[in-house]
Amino acid sequence: MSQTLLDKVWATHTVRILPNGATQLLVGTHLIHEVTSPQAFGMLRDLNLKVLYPSRTFATVDHIVPTDERAEPFSDDLADAMIKALRSNCAENGITFFDLPSGKQGIVHIVGPEQGITQPGTTIACGDSHTSTHGAFGAIAFGIGTSQVRDVLATQTMAIHKPKVRRINVAGKLNLGVYAKDVILHIIRKLGVNGGLGYAYEYGGPTFDAFTQEERMTVCNMSIEGGARVGYVNPDETTFEYLKGRPYSPKGADWDAAVIRWKATASDADAHYDDVVTFDAADIAPTVTWGINPGQAIFINENVPFPSEVPEKDRATAEEAIAHMLLKPGAPIKGTKVDVAFLGSCTNGRLSDLQEVARYMKGRKVKSGVKAIVVPGSQGVASVAESMGLAEIFREAGFEWRGAGCSMCLGMNPDKLVGGQLCASSSNRNFKGRQGSPTGRTVLMSPLMVAAAAVSGEISDAREVFDIR
Repeated sequence: MSQTLLDKVWATHTVRILPNGATQLLVGTHLIHEVTSPQAFGMLRDLNLKVLYPSRTFATVDHIVPTDERAEPFSDDLADAMIKALRSNCAENGITFFDLPSGKQGIVHIVGPEQGITQPGTTIACGDSHTSTHGAFGAIAFGIGTSQVRDVLATQTMAIHKPKVRRINVAGKLNLGVYAKDVILHIIRKLGVNGGLGYAYEYGGPTFDAFTQEERMTVCNMSIEGGARVGYVNPDETTFEYLKGRPYSPKGADWDAAVIRWKATASDADAHYDDVVTFDAADIAPTVTWGINPGQAIFINENVPFPSEVPEKDRATAEEAIAHMLLKPGAPIKGTKVDVAFLGSCTNGRLSDLQEVARYMKGRKVKSGVKAIVVPGSQGVASVAESMGLAEIFREAGFEWRGAGCSMCLGMNPDKLVGGQLCASSSNRNFKGRQGSPTGRTVLMSPLMVAAAAVSGEISDAREVFDIR
């Protein structure tokens, strides 16, 4: 019988079907960080249990780590306690930890792929909702809660219901100045923030075939924002080329065997899907959010909607969003004043993101009064970017060049909005308070659009600011 990639991976990792219909699923790779793991390790101690397969668990520190202060002890007592706890738990259980001195530290969803830990045909779990990022490699990857982190540490399995599969095709070629971030914001806008509930999203079509591996990661990263538990792209030569030679990738004859195995995990050409949706790449323009969830998005040349223009079920949220964002219905989003520009996160903190922005920022300056920061997604990304001269381009333009971490994506470290500041952000969530201030305002957009906002001091069309034709 023809199968999807999800069908194949699920079948090879199923331990048994539980009485409630859920699957006890083997977790091939477990990624942990400092925020959701301390309580899980504490639960293991209370139960007198050890980590069952420490070689399948990898740790890094990202959420709470300061990006402008790397010396320990950290001035933030909680951050200092968390990194010490993770360090101790990893040492006690024999878990590989990409610690600050390792040169390999960074956001968990960037470190896994760049180290070659993330591989096709596997199951991956992490106590972080954006674990769907790893699906870009043809893995079935999902975020889990702290009690499930405990379960995976103790048994290398977890209970989960198998989702349905929706195939999302994007056909054609993107216009200049339109990026993978615009694609996923458009998909979420059209299908809704709850549209993926109960589904895994399989992304495909000519646009995805042409995407780089890191562009695929950007889209899969935000699958959770559309309600899907899982988002993935079938592995192909782009995937294999990215993984070849990385530290944890197979070597020699093992590599050749792995590629054969990985190819076989891709969805069959005649696989059945529970739903199929198709978008035309040419219809997508630079996209920004106007509200308080990623589905509240419009093209840069569109106006903020009136609540009466959205479906009735979404009107209350639209009214709340407009009030919070201090926007005027019917007015253009373009021209809205920006206080902060943030370039980074597990969505858009990779080397290719920094390269693309630096290409246009060279010789330009951040607008006076705008606080602009660049936070590489990992120490590996930072090292390469610095060797290429990218860091210097950003510094000369007026950006602060920071150390690796989650930074301003969320308010769990010192990088936070103050008061009602508005941030042009390349991150993935624009919820109230997400960036540290309950009255702070977040507008999601592509990295180049963040750069355009930094240069102009307002939400702008990057195609106009940088004369992209």
